[in-house]
Amino acid sequence: MQTKFLIFALICISLAACNNFKEKNMENNQQQAAMQSPAIKTALVNYQDGSLTMNGFVAYDSAKEGKRPVVLVVHEWWGLNEYVKGRVDQLAALGYLAMAVDMFGQGNIANDPQQAIALSTPLYENPQMAKARFDAALQKIKTFPQADTNKIAAIGYCFGGTQVLNMALMGENLSGVVSFHGGLETVAPEKDKLKAKILICHGEADSFVPASMVATFRKGLDSIGAQYIFKSYPDAQHAFTNPASTMNGKKFNLPISYNAAADTASWTEMRLFLEDLFT
Repeated sequence: MQTKFLIFALICISLAACNNFKEKNMENNQQQAAMQSPAIKTALVNYQDGSLTMNGFVAYDSAKEGKRPVVLVVHEWWGLNEYVKGRVDQLAALGYLAMAVDMFGQGNIANDPQQAIALSTPLYENPQMAKARFDAALQKIKTFPQADTNKIAAIGYCFGGTQVLNMALMGENLSGVVSFHGGLETVAPEKDKLKAKILICHGEADSFVPASMVATFRKGLDSIGAQYIFKSYPDAQHAFTNPASTMNGKKFNLPISYNAAADTASWTEMRLFLEDLFT
């Protein structure tokens, strides 16, 4: 199991989505969010998991009055970077109180594969450790006056997709979770633990999450009567939501690429899923 996690992790690292994602692309995303709602406020927040300090990122629309649903965002394997912050901005523009979760602690971002293995392997191998770090973020966002603590969801990308699925399967009290091209080797589903509805956004051409893995995962959910939606996108390879993927695929000779149609479609699916959760 550890070897599979490390292989999947190295693939995610090879994307180098955070370090190689050009600042211009992030600026465009943030400008788009700002145009949608010029009152978007952002803040870096510190919180604790025991003695470990976590550095999260929060965004919300200050022009919106009252409480609003919460969406936690779990980063890719590389760490809480500008790409994830851009997604948080987009969620804030949709009217949510959004927070990027620091799963590595102290704002750590890996600069090479060795660092990334050291940071992420413990969380793959020890889901309870990952849950403790997620819980610390959850408790922090609940302290915001804008938070509707009865309406909380989580989304995640790649590594983060696996993590939010695990949170749901481990019984986290969430309304729903969304995985974007996440790994599907998760903790075993248990009917008495799962509370959240699930949306999985998967690329049909993702050779790192093959059909056999998908079938096993879905069989597990079906066996406990889980409420889930599985969306797959034709010709979409691994990491299809990240605009840096095509460049990195060519650079590292990996079958990964950005797919604008799948990115747009999966974001729309997420938006509709969240709207349905919170109405």
